[in-house]
Amino acid sequence: MAVNTNAEISRLRELMPASGRMNTRLMLDDRLTSVIETPFPRPWHRSHPITLNWVLWQEMSLPQRDLLFLQAVCWLSSVRLLKLEPYQGVVAAGAVMGIFELIQGDVVGTLAGGGLAAIAASQIWRSRQGAQSQIEADEAAIRVAQRRGYSEQEAIQYLLTAIEAVPVIEGRGVLNYLELLRTQNLRMRVQKTAATYE
Repeated sequence: MAVNTNAEISRLRELMPASGRMNTRLMLDDRLTSVIETPFPRPWHRSHPITLNWVLWQEMSLPQRDLLFLQAVCWLSSVRLLKLEPYQGVVAAGAVMGIFELIQGDVVGTLAGGGLAAIAASQIWRSRQGAQSQIEADEAAIRVAQRRGYSEQEAIQYLLTAIEAVPVIEGRGVLNYLELLRTQNLRMRVQKTAATYE
């Protein structure tokens, strides 16, 4: 059954946690090759897009869409590039050192400061793009889904089936490395949750 675009956008906005509504904007683009796309957020932007391929999106069940969407929102909310952490401090220190040495005319010092900042920035990028940040977003999505009426078991199961459905819908056929890690983690959660309720 075809899904009404406006009704779905409104429903997804209501589904989001309040923090997500303030800094997330929903977009539709049927040219996307993926079901849902969440670009790495830029700290200088006030809001960050989540883009849906409307045609592919409708091929998923409503609970799968809910959990996939909540995961994207939770991942976006967790990427705070400007919060104070050791690597952010190293980037700032490296940049200041590089600028100071540039003013002093010290090429070696400028390169050292710039290099230090670049290495720290690449570490930040990796940590935000890696498996751990996605797994943490999965966990956060499950918690939000529970506040939206899903049981823990349902939320885990729907997110798991959504991740597994995406490559089929996108025509890739197989899960990529990150998706495999996430599904393995969710399967372990399914077993733990089932054991808890026995």
